[in-house]
Amino acid sequence: MRIIKIRPIVDGKVEGVAIVSPSPISFFGDIDSRSGVILDSKNPLFGETIANKVFIFPEGRGSTVGSYVIYGLAKNHVSPLALVANKAENIVIAGAILAEIPLVDQSEEDVTAIIKDGDIIQIDTEKQLLKIKEKEI
Repeated sequence: MRIIKIRPIVDGKVEGVAIVSPSPISFFGDIDSRSGVILDSKNPLFGETIANKVFIFPEGRGSTVGSYVIYGLAKNHVSPLALVANKAENIVIAGAILAEIPLVDQSEEDVTAIIKDGDIIQIDTEKQLLKIKEKEI
């Protein structure tokens, strides 16, 4: 198990399966708020859902409406268990606060490089720790 320090933004303690986007995400346009499915055909995760997973991404991009898309994910019961970004900008922060989704960023390492799809992620914002249990092949 690998442990890294993180900066908590929205508190929470969760455990779940990781889904990792190697590219920045615009929550407005790239993710369907009714299903949690990734709509960006250029993203390797196209067609997959972030619902009930720990969503790992480098950073958000795009419209301020993205905050409301994150909130919509929660209202539609298809939100991720947590959001883990290398850098969380204001749009993602506001959305996570509205939706009450745990959000962390500024880890000691690039989370998109060290976490793989299917890894089990444990987040404890109180201890400022993220634990990675690599998926078994």
